Amino acid sequence: MVSDKFRHQLRHETKLWQAEGLINAELYEQISERYQFDSLETSARNRFIAIVIGVGGILLGLAVITFVAANWQAWSREVRVALLLSLFIGVNAAGFYLWRTPPTSGAQRKRGGGKQRLGEALLLLGAIILGANMALMAQMFHIGGSPYGLYLAWGLGVLAMAYSLRLTSLGVLAILLIGWGYWLNVFDWSAKEFSWLLLLVEHMPVVACLLFVPLAYWCRSRAIFALTAILVIFSLEMSLAQGSSGAPALMAALMCAMPPALLWGYDDTLWPNIHSKLFQPIARNLALFCLAILFYVLAFQWPWQSSSATPIHTQTLLGWSSLLDVALLGGLIVWQWLRLGRQGRKHPSRRGVDLTTNVIACFIAISALIPLFHLSFTPISVLAIFLFNVLLFLLAGGLLREGLALGNRATFWAGITLLALQIVSRLLEYETGLLFKAFVFFLCGIGVIAAGLLFERYSSALTPSQENS
Repeated sequence: MVSDKFRHQLRHETKLWQAEGLINAELYEQISERYQFDSLETSARNRFIAIVIGVGGILLGLAVITFVAANWQAWSREVRVALLLSLFIGVNAAGFYLWRTPPTSGAQRKRGGGKQRLGEALLLLGAIILGANMALMAQMFHIGGSPYGLYLAWGLGVLAMAYSLRLTSLGVLAILLIGWGYWLNVFDWSAKEFSWLLLLVEHMPVVACLLFVPLAYWCRSRAIFALTAILVIFSLEMSLAQGSSGAPALMAALMCAMPPALLWGYDDTLWPNIHSKLFQPIARNLALFCLAILFYVLAFQWPWQSSSATPIHTQTLLGWSSLLDVALLGGLIVWQWLRLGRQGRKHPSRRGVDLTTNVIACFIAISALIPLFHLSFTPISVLAIFLFNVLLFLLAGGLLREGLALGNRATFWAGITLLALQIVSRLLEYETGLLFKAFVFFLCGIGVIAAGLLFERYSSALTPSQENS
């Protein structure tokens, strides 16, 4: 939908065109009807009313909070509970009433859209009030618990609201709350007061997939999917880190290989009744981001200094319930990549896609085999550092090539950034003279400027069909 600023400018220009005789009155009316010039004043008035209501609502909310804080200790427990429940129900009921305004056409859509936005804001406020109610109820009834338990329970409540209302904002809030609760639990593994919450945290990689991926498709929200993927990868790494004490070599290999393999192999058609590639580009971009971070970190010397060869004891893996998620996601990864192989055989003409997937598979395999060999057989610190620098260089070069071939600025500048980071990091990590560092920085600056100018010159020469390919 075009912005109101553009419509204001277009109305001004079309009036000038009509005055100059470039367009007639009939064409002006057609443009006016298409871009709804008559509703511009109504839209501005609705925005002003929404701002006034918002500011007034904030002040009223502060007044209510201050009044409640002044009389909180004087009220009985029953009055407090009734007040909290009334506030929660009232805000959500008002939000739902405004939000469920059916969309119409023309000027009425503008008026209804303002009500819907205000209703969604009230529903989001109701979700925040839910957490405050839970905390205050626990305090009044002397229910003990850790902070992570509150955030997890709060997030589950907001998640139920998101599913029932199909709202992206509530889904994002639920992911942030559950992710923050999981983060707090990472530093408090000894907590035992909520067994079902501990079970939820322990199996977070699979639980996050089951809870949030269907919601992403239900809301068709890329933000929900991206945050879910980040939560799944982070919790998967934490589950693997728990097993690193018993089998460091195997766990290190899996920590390097599983996140990018899971993300790159993801396909929307894995789900029933899904036939579009809605979230696959996001998953593959995150896979490249994981590989970039992995190669960049392991290209330094410090990750390899304190490590030593340790044999793998597979019997120590038994009995770790958290590794059940690793096994399930590992099976999913195998299935994904088998489907990729079958799709490549069915469509042999897609050599570019198959070549990219094969290169990513080689990157993942090499990044897993290097720490596995280093920790299982004999230390190869120098060779490992060299190989990961080579992998980082190849990844940056691949991004540069794809960016130039497709005319994609984001991909091209991602490659430039990786290459510059590698050069600067190696320059600062190793002992070199200041003159040499100044010379390298100078060359990097000249190279970045030249690469940007060449890219713009090359991309401007591309035809529209080449840019969209």
